[in-house]
Amino acid sequence: MSTRGSGLLALVLLSFFLAGLGSPPSAHAARRYYVPHRHVPHQRRISHPYVRSQEALVYDATLSRVLYAKRPAGVTPIASITKLMTTLVVAEAHQPLGQRLQITRADWTPYSHLPIGIRLTRAQLFHLALMSSENRAARTLCRDYPGGLPACVRAMNAKARALGMRHTHFVEPTGLSPYDVSTPGDLAKLVLAAARNPIIRRYSTSPGYTVRDGRWRLPYYPTDPLVRDHWWHIVVQKTGFTDRAGQCLVLDTYIDHHDVIMVLMHSWGKYTRTADARRVKHWLEAHFARRHWPAVAERM
Repeated sequence: MSTRGSGLLALVLLSFFLAGLGSPPSAHAARRYYVPHRHVPHQRRISHPYVRSQEALVYDATLSRVLYAKRPAGVTPIASITKLMTTLVVAEAHQPLGQRLQITRADWTPYSHLPIGIRLTRAQLFHLALMSSENRAARTLCRDYPGGLPACVRAMNAKARALGMRHTHFVEPTGLSPYDVSTPGDLAKLVLAAARNPIIRRYSTSPGYTVRDGRWRLPYYPTDPLVRDHWWHIVVQKTGFTDRAGQCLVLDTYIDHHDVIMVLMHSWGKYTRTADARRVKHWLEAHFARRHWPAVAERM
């Protein structure tokens, strides 16, 4: 081949090479060398917290926005979360807190340490019902409500309707009945109302209390260990447990200057509900720092 022919061949090959550099990669090359952004582990974002409770709701009262929801309309027994409504209704009756009431046989319920015959002030009964979920304390408060126990339960249902809790119904004041039912969405409204009451705020977050009455000395402790955790600023809390309801927890807490309501229902295992609350708190702190929220639910 002549020198001129060799030069032409070299120019043709060079043009093909340059054209190849400017052309898009083949499909095979794209799959091999271009990794989509969502597959990069260190930039992965978690769009929702890991919650083991079967029903849950996280509501930011500061933003008036639901941040996370899991079966928020599921009607379920609520166990001792009922006591939030019991104490709210009794507190709004404005009966004297210093008045002493006696626990009678009519107040007998299972799962209680208060002896029949003991006399306690109404304030002490509030304290035990909210902090330690004392069943006889809640029943005595309701029994001494103006009009007695039936009037108290009617007032609880009337208050639920007034708060817009359309899927909530009460048949007694302790939560032992499986017919005391509600939804996470309704319970968030109850927690918001309870947080406005100073009696409930004070006694539901107490770290401990000892009842002393004559020969009785009965130490009581909170059913929610989070109230003793200095990393939490809890305004109101209430726990509950029955076989039908499982482990339940509702609370109003401040996280990064946001007023947050958590409702965690139907958990199993002794520590699941508080572990869920901690996981939600960590998730909120991370997302508040990024100011990034996925669209998870409608406003409550």
